[in-house]
Amino acid sequence: MKVDIHFFPQNIEELLLKEKTVVVVDVLRASTSIATAIYNGAKEVVPVTTVAEAGKIASNTGGSVILGGERNGVKIEGFHVGNSPSEYSEEKVKNKTVVFTSTNGAVALVKTKFAKYSLVGSFVNVSLAADFLLQQNQDFMIICAGKQHAFCIEDTVCAGMIINKVAERAPIEPTDAAVAALALYDNFGRTILEMLQNCEHGLYLQEIGFENDLEICAAVDSLPVLPVYANNAIHAWKVENKPLLA
Repeated sequence: MKVDIHFFPQNIEELLLKEKTVVVVDVLRASTSIATAIYNGAKEVVPVTTVAEAGKIASNTGGSVILGGERNGVKIEGFHVGNSPSEYSEEKVKNKTVVFTSTNGAVALVKTKFAKYSLVGSFVNVSLAADFLLQQNQDFMIICAGKQHAFCIEDTVCAGMIINKVAERAPIEPTDAAVAALALYDNFGRTILEMLQNCEHGLYLQEIGFENDLEICAAVDSLPVLPVYANNAIHAWKVENKPLLA
């Protein structure tokens, strides 16, 4: 399997992802919040890039809708929830459509709308993401959401963990970018919470009062769910339809 990484999504041409298998990683915090929402029974999560689009979809969607998302880490005015995983409780999201927009993660996800498979990956479901990739046994790409058009270490370390888990069980052909991610994972993979507490984005989240989110986002394999983005919405991958590897 050939393995590549993009450290941020802005320069990716959407049509070039057609028929590709992609993992989108936004550790702090969109990937973790989306996985939490799906695990807690959300009907679906609909990622969008703008606040206006979120409002439009919510007004046109029948049934119960939750508006979720942030700008600069803070809940958007008028939205039900922000981008803290702890806000996506079963009580709030079960059987509801979550229309979600965020500064980085939602943008990265929407970029993958033409992909064959677009997985939402984070530390909380890293093994399930790796299992899926092993099962497909095809080339894959990891897109890190980054932070405001720039590299961020936490997404790259998580990408390196996913690649490492695949490489332990199958031969891979990593690009230079993938090799760099593996090296960062080798350096930081045993101190994930400490890494999140000291990275730029983690320091910012602590400054604005979200230090508890870092522990949630650092909990490896804490959520047995694999969200998949297809047809403009995110749902749980149905294990019974196509079992993941043991």
